[in-house]
Amino acid sequence: MKDDEVVGNFQELVSEVLIRHSSILDCLSKYQESTARVNRSVIKTVTDCGCISINANKKEYPNTESLKDCSKHMDSHIKGELCENCREVIAEEIGKHLFYLTALCNTLDYDLKDLFGLEQKRINTLGHFLLS
Repeated sequence: MKDDEVVGNFQELVSEVLIRHSSILDCLSKYQESTARVNRSVIKTVTDCGCISINANKKEYPNTESLKDCSKHMDSHIKGELCENCREVIAEEIGKHLFYLTALCNTLDYDLKDLFGLEQKRINTLGHFLLS
């Protein structure tokens, strides 16, 4: 199955199964809740499990390099690797997050494939000047 078919099928499935939270207010609040749950699941990998740690500091890179070359100086601040359990929990929470993002798109009559295409076009146009 092609990637765009997966996205289209997922969006169609969400529209079929989402009954209780189909109000825009429900979609927004559930989407916000799912964001918090993703964040919390990542935080718990550090504070409860300890399979990863976060060591954040100021990002330093030479001023003489091009913007394109700056990426080699960027760091995620993550040390270690997710254990199998944490990886599974985070994947589940991100999946729920995708569900509510898709529900929000359905409620506002957006096609996810079109949104992916528009964002990809914007990234290709702006390239390294996107600065996100």
